[in-house]
Amino acid sequence: MTRGRAFEQGWGKTSGNERAGFLEALADELEEHRNALATLEVRDNGKPLPEAEWDVADAIGCFRYYAELARELDERQDQTLEVGDARFSCHIRHEPVGVAGQIIPWNYPLLMAAWKVAPALAAGATCVLKPSELTPLRALELGLAAERAGLPRGVLSIVPGFGSEAGQALALHPGVDKLAFTGSVPAGSRIMMAAAVDIKNISLELGGKSAFIVFDDADIEAAVEWIMFGIFWNQGQVCSATSRLLVHEGIAPRLLERLVAVARDIRIGPGMEEGVQLGPLVSAGHYQKVMGVIAQGKQAAELLTGGVRPAHLPVGYFVEPTIFDEPDIRSPLWRDEIFGPVLCVKRFKTEEEALALANDSRYGLAAAVMSTDLERAARVANGLRAGIVWVNCSQPTFTQAPWSGMKQCSIGRELGRWGLENYQEVKQLTQYCSDEPWGVLEVGRGTILSMQQERGGRRLGDAAGRGAC
Repeated sequence: MTRGRAFEQGWGKTSGNERAGFLEALADELEEHRNALATLEVRDNGKPLPEAEWDVADAIGCFRYYAELARELDERQDQTLEVGDARFSCHIRHEPVGVAGQIIPWNYPLLMAAWKVAPALAAGATCVLKPSELTPLRALELGLAAERAGLPRGVLSIVPGFGSEAGQALALHPGVDKLAFTGSVPAGSRIMMAAAVDIKNISLELGGKSAFIVFDDADIEAAVEWIMFGIFWNQGQVCSATSRLLVHEGIAPRLLERLVAVARDIRIGPGMEEGVQLGPLVSAGHYQKVMGVIAQGKQAAELLTGGVRPAHLPVGYFVEPTIFDEPDIRSPLWRDEIFGPVLCVKRFKTEEEALALANDSRYGLAAAVMSTDLERAARVANGLRAGIVWVNCSQPTFTQAPWSGMKQCSIGRELGRWGLENYQEVKQLTQYCSDEPWGVLEVGRGTILSMQQERGGRRLGDAAGRGAC
């Protein structure tokens, strides 16, 4: 089956500068409707309005950033590559991957769409985007914005539906060249199996159980602020959430006392209410899952605070900020991604112990370390098996920097130039430029071998040459 008509009939042949114009027009459309989009985000997802406004602003910035990279692609196209043989010229082209099937989660509906769609369009790929069935409205609004911006028909298609139906169909469709998925590890495994049927290009961004190491020289107030941001932002529904807190035993009592006090002061309520810092979880099913893990966790650790629905909110999927102390390291509470406002705390004595505890996980998306000793912080950061490491902070995310993990967390990279490369194929164009005959038809095999050895080239058809493919 051929690639999609929109790709074959024009979009895949546009210049980077042309694509940049569409991306900027799309960003302008989102900018014009940013307030309505933020309100819709709250109503669809539940997060507090200031967080939704931040997400919309980041999505707009993402489209503008990839517009710039699209223009730069024109400058980098057909770059010369030196191959060490003057008889040949070699050029490198960057071509779009084709049709990209993209499946996004519900925790950042518009922003995750931007992370996928913007680099794909910048690269010259066409997109079939499947949003979560729990939060499809922003993706549909993105499609309307693309239409208003004049994006050619078929370049961006929005296909709402359940993962088992629309997602599976997209993963198995023979007209899809590339699959990009963000979601859970089990779902990512199913995507890989579906992609294996016809060897699709894939990139995956999966779950996390990130560690935050706090040494005894850290400022407690600063540490508490970053810990809170790292786990309770977006109701803890963040793949990179620093949900495992490792605190040096020397400051653990003081830090935990302050942490619990601040957690109890967080204002919980509907996302549109002024001053709310923690909204509801996304759905009844997810609420039940998180509360189930909390109930099991009470058997594996000491509950310091939270773990219940707030008394003043009898309706809705609200969970108080929850902190567990010294969980069993074999328990789901410590090892599994909860995707909710649940923090687990363990103490450590030495740097080596902290690193061992932090790295003892199947996940390796992100991690954080806090210390005024910057040499130690750098040493620990280099020792953490994670694709993203924050020093003296947690969760800052920049469109220009790569977003990825290690172990079971990621295949490929998102954001920055690496995100653009997700949707590109690299092609070499090599031309024989010499007037000298190659000589294959003029001499015997023994002479060819001798001639090629003298020239320093690789003989045609030898084992090394075949092995290169």
